[in-house]
Amino acid sequence: MTIATILRQSSAVAALGFSVAALPAFAQSADATSDESLGEIIVTAQRVSENQKDVPISVSALRGETLSTVTGAGADIRALAGRVPSLNIESSYGRTFPRFYIRGLGNTDFDLNASQPVSLVYDDVVLENPILKGFPVFDVNQVEVLRGPQGTLFGRNTPAGIVKFDTVRPDAVGRNFVKASYGSFGTVNAEAGVGSGDASDVISARVSALYQHRNDWVDNVATTGDKDLEGFDEFAVRFQLQSKPSDALTLRTTFQARLFEGTARLFRANSFATGSNTLIGLGGAGTKFERDQVRMDGLNFQELENYNAAFFAAYDAGAVTITSVSSLWTGNFQSRGDIDGGFGNAFTPPMGPGFIPFSAQSRDDVPSLDQFTQELRIASNNDGGLGYQLGAFYFSEKLDIVSYEYSNPTDTQYVAYATQRQDSEALGLFGSLNYTFENGLRLQAGARYNHDKRDFVAARPIDNRPGFLGFGGPVAPQSASVGDDVITWDAAATLPVTPDVNVFARVAKGYRAPSVQGRLTFGRALSVADSETTMSYEAGLKSSFAGGRARFNLTGYYYTTDDMQLTAVGGASNFTTLLNADKVDGYGFEAELEARPVRGLTLTAGVSYNHNEIKDPNLFVAGCGAPCTVTDPVRAGSPGIYSINGNQLPQSPRWSANWTAGYGVPVGDGEVYVFTDWAYRSKVQFFLYESVEFSDDDMLEGGVRVGYRTGRYDIAGFVRNVTDDVSAVSGIDFNNLTAMVNEPRVFGVELGVKF
Repeated sequence: MTIATILRQSSAVAALGFSVAALPAFAQSADATSDESLGEIIVTAQRVSENQKDVPISVSALRGETLSTVTGAGADIRALAGRVPSLNIESSYGRTFPRFYIRGLGNTDFDLNASQPVSLVYDDVVLENPILKGFPVFDVNQVEVLRGPQGTLFGRNTPAGIVKFDTVRPDAVGRNFVKASYGSFGTVNAEAGVGSGDASDVISARVSALYQHRNDWVDNVATTGDKDLEGFDEFAVRFQLQSKPSDALTLRTTFQARLFEGTARLFRANSFATGSNTLIGLGGAGTKFERDQVRMDGLNFQELENYNAAFFAAYDAGAVTITSVSSLWTGNFQSRGDIDGGFGNAFTPPMGPGFIPFSAQSRDDVPSLDQFTQELRIASNNDGGLGYQLGAFYFSEKLDIVSYEYSNPTDTQYVAYATQRQDSEALGLFGSLNYTFENGLRLQAGARYNHDKRDFVAARPIDNRPGFLGFGGPVAPQSASVGDDVITWDAAATLPVTPDVNVFARVAKGYRAPSVQGRLTFGRALSVADSETTMSYEAGLKSSFAGGRARFNLTGYYYTTDDMQLTAVGGASNFTTLLNADKVDGYGFEAELEARPVRGLTLTAGVSYNHNEIKDPNLFVAGCGAPCTVTDPVRAGSPGIYSINGNQLPQSPRWSANWTAGYGVPVGDGEVYVFTDWAYRSKVQFFLYESVEFSDDDMLEGGVRVGYRTGRYDIAGFVRNVTDDVSAVSGIDFNNLTAMVNEPRVFGVELGVKF
């Protein structure tokens, strides 16, 4: 029995499961870690700096060296999955297209215009398109995860939650650093952040950069070479110029860029045997799965460029602060992979691994993406009594997508291609009021007007595939326009029961705008999903105890989503089709604990339970084209069509847990330390229908770091995925039993210098 299985079956984990993602002890020098108090966690979840304990939202924070440990060693943003309660992140494109899930709400759609119910906010700017959401995590002060509908305090409305990144500012003191690591597979992770000023400077600047590299380390046994795939080069840079002409005015200009070149996601043909979700090797059932081997005959590459310019201005007028945030993001993207994951097919044997009914070779490009956002806020400055915030938000996106299909694995001339063009606009008017009574009771309420519009056109200008394949030749341009005007709102209360314990309650209405999907490489018609609305209810407590050496947070929640947007991905016809489920209900809890029981030792533990259920007896989807074992009821008279009523949402584990331990012993001018971090999730299904094969029972990943640090230097050895856990994380179901797997174990050493 594996450790992960024991955890999944143990009720003790549920009882003990608490999580705190902020570990200030590990972000400080040896002198700071000798302080037995944990200190406060300051978050900006409500657009002002507040103690996490006082915020009536279920919010977690990752920061400092803890955040660096998780995202180092060549890792990307997916490494945050499971590090805070109720957060999952996965991707079928790899590093360039993450999909976020909070409390089970997300979207498995792989199309490049997919709408997601979780918003990612980077320095007050929403990143909407999936190819922007993978922007690397470097020189970041803090990551906050806000669970539940948001929008009365933030520019972009979101029904599931927000993952919010705040980078280190130019006037930060004592935050200059350079660090570099080298590890397995030639993995290089080099990061630096250098600022020129402090809070009193009229002009200050900061330059931050990240370089990540990994050699090709997966051997394609279908070729004569060695180590053909999974390498990458990633470079990102940020430049900030800040001006403070007076104590009341702050101006900041930011430029950012990301350049990525490497391998597209590896799809591994027939990695499951029919009737099992246990990974198998290239030799079929009964052979050992080898993470560093594939056997495929298609071309594979991926390239991405992102550029950003932003301008921030804040003016303190005394009674109020006026804030403006303007941002322009652009990008382009190319990705080609061997979709069938193998070599040959039934028409051109030999073939393998296993049975490959036909070859699938496709490429998806974003020739152009332009996103412009403008946000204006007016917020009161008073600390007590009546406070308020008013704001307006404008969003504009212009997106072009081209998809290519090839006859043969190494062809460079396509036989069919399809185009998509989507123009999106959104306007939000939002505001909130709060009032704090003398006994500490704080009441707040907010509302938001949402106006959304999408204009979409798609076509298949060229289709030279043989007629027997059934695609029917070219498709003339098809268009659709969708939009909606909706009022959303929230109300919350926080009450201090004692000086160390607060209780809170919150009710919120969330909304997701209607969507259009038109991936016409294989299909001939557009699909449209109507707006979805979510009502969310949550209550909990936040506390500190043991003289400030421990804190504990607990939140219970219930939500119901009407007309929830779902995407039927793949299936026997390999279409991507939007659906509206009549209702999805969810409930669960998140708990967080952090403690420093003795000097030098910091412990955290965490758990979340997320139960959700699709409730629509009239909703059916096509099952897999691969020989999988679907366990859902078949629609009467319709073989291959299954009811998904009662199913848990895909990529939504019921249980997730995370825990860490760090201990430091003073030696000389510094300390010797050890830090370990772990994340566990229970079973997930990959698709809307439930099947034996396209699922994973559990995943447990951990890391260990051992080193010596002073106030200036830090030298350490590390290992990520220390147990070398091999888990399927997603699949492709229309061709064969294809799987995608998690990241490998990486050993390495790191040297860091602060100045």
